[in-house]
Amino acid sequence: MFTPWLTFVSLLSTLPLVISHRRWSSQRLVTRDYGSQTVRGVNLGGWLVLEPWITPSLFDNTGNPKIVDEWTFGQYQDTAVALATLTEHWNTWITKDDFRDIAAAGLNHVRIPIGYWAFDVGAGEPYLQGQLPYLRKAIYWAAEYNLKVIIDLHGAPGSQNGFDNSGQRMPFPHWQSNQTNVDRTDAIIQRIAREFSYDSAASIIAPLNEPAGFDGQQMLNVTRQYWLDSYKTIRQLGNTIVLIHDAFQPLSYWNNFMPREQYVNVAMDTHIYQMFSDEGVSRSDEAHIQAACSNAGPLSDFNDYQLMTIVGEWTPAMTDCAKYLNGRGIGARYDGSISQGAPRYGNCTDVTGYGSSFSQDYKGFLRKIWEAQVITYEKASGWIQWTWKAEQADEWAYSAGLKYGWIPYDPTERLYPDICEK
Repeated sequence: MFTPWLTFVSLLSTLPLVISHRRWSSQRLVTRDYGSQTVRGVNLGGWLVLEPWITPSLFDNTGNPKIVDEWTFGQYQDTAVALATLTEHWNTWITKDDFRDIAAAGLNHVRIPIGYWAFDVGAGEPYLQGQLPYLRKAIYWAAEYNLKVIIDLHGAPGSQNGFDNSGQRMPFPHWQSNQTNVDRTDAIIQRIAREFSYDSAASIIAPLNEPAGFDGQQMLNVTRQYWLDSYKTIRQLGNTIVLIHDAFQPLSYWNNFMPREQYVNVAMDTHIYQMFSDEGVSRSDEAHIQAACSNAGPLSDFNDYQLMTIVGEWTPAMTDCAKYLNGRGIGARYDGSISQGAPRYGNCTDVTGYGSSFSQDYKGFLRKIWEAQVITYEKASGWIQWTWKAEQADEWAYSAGLKYGWIPYDPTERLYPDICEK
């Protein structure tokens, strides 16, 4: 899903396959004849890739504090017990009714994270399989409700970022340091493309989520080459859009990379969060809104002059208070529980948990920050909010926002249309 750091046009079944066809106008690249709707969507986080903060009960119920990710979920439990738990979770966390509700909320895309282990478990890897039939079912449901699917490879062999949502939490990623890891990843993308490139609902493949470019030049070098190689792999099997990630670099870092005059159907994914630093969680409500609005220029410029750009992860939550958000057993920056002697910026009980307990003022702020972000992200090609559901963190959950009123059922409705004009 997200990271501790940190208008794409809807691909309707009738739209043309090629997004690289442009004309020059006043020195600007302008999209021509490409659909009619901005991407507005939601991530199905915590379903086919476990995340402790999205479903803390799955981890707490093990009674084992060493179980902190999907790797250890299989490593430290009886296989039959773990698989039975996962199967029940896959059957119930996301169902066909969720796709119906997502479409009814006026959204047009879902992004589905899936790990490499759904396709390939190597010797000594404790991952459990069974996710792939649910991905196939999800694409079928999406087609039924006229939704488009982004298939997002969320975890790679060796971990591309060390986050628990890559499957294996670790201090430093190893994906980039072993060519076998990279080759296995590309082979999985080939398998995904071979099966899904010809399905009109599976309109986008994201070859890898959040490679940790902040971890050094080797990661950036390997990532850049992997984007080129995975593009070639997907293109050999069709014209599915290839959604690459910015690797936590400024969008300008990617200027002139994979220029759209040469590379067909390539888009950029960027993830924007404000709670994974002390500077971020210390902001006032107004400063959070200003920070969200300040992204308009870079997003618009990159979208217009470089690659079509989607904000593929973001949230109205502005604190790291959700239980296990920073990892199972790790506290929050916001209330200082992340480490002994850490500064404290506020009370987590006021800003996380169940929407029924949120104050009217807090729900009002969630509406404002939601609108500030969607207005800003639609300066580019659109957005996919993280995430649809969460057990105990309604401030993150699109479905809860709909229920409690800080997200409108019409995603184009605005109570604060000029919020970024101040």
